[in-house]
Amino acid sequence: MAFSSNSGGGPMADINVTPLVDVMLVLLIIFMITAPLMTHRVTIDLPQPNPNVTPPKNPPEPIRLRVSADGMLYWNGQAITTVELQAQLAVSAQRSPQPELQVQAADNTQYQDVALVLSDAKSAGMTKIGFLNIDQQ
Repeated sequence: MAFSSNSGGGPMADINVTPLVDVMLVLLIIFMITAPLMTHRVTIDLPQPNPNVTPPKNPPEPIRLRVSADGMLYWNGQAITTVELQAQLAVSAQRSPQPELQVQAADNTQYQDVALVLSDAKSAGMTKIGFLNIDQQ
């Protein structure tokens, strides 16, 4: 075995890794202790399926309501105003069985526009509301 005596008088080229190992071990212990504490459970009350309820044999055609980026509303492809939307929703909510309202919003649509549509649907009495990607047709 040969040992270097560093008799040349120049700087020593060996790295002392002991402080690095100490810091890494402390960080490992900190992460091992704090990682389980960062996970927390959120309780969600999901609806349970009722086996006694049978789905309707001929469900009504869903209503596709598209909200464009500029706030325009399209009821099954036809442009409508907010007042017409409220009237259409009130009529559709009274139908039995109630059709599903499928809301499509463009990616850059203002949140307020979608929130107003959902508020109008809820106040009209619509209970079946779903969301579609703008890509789904």
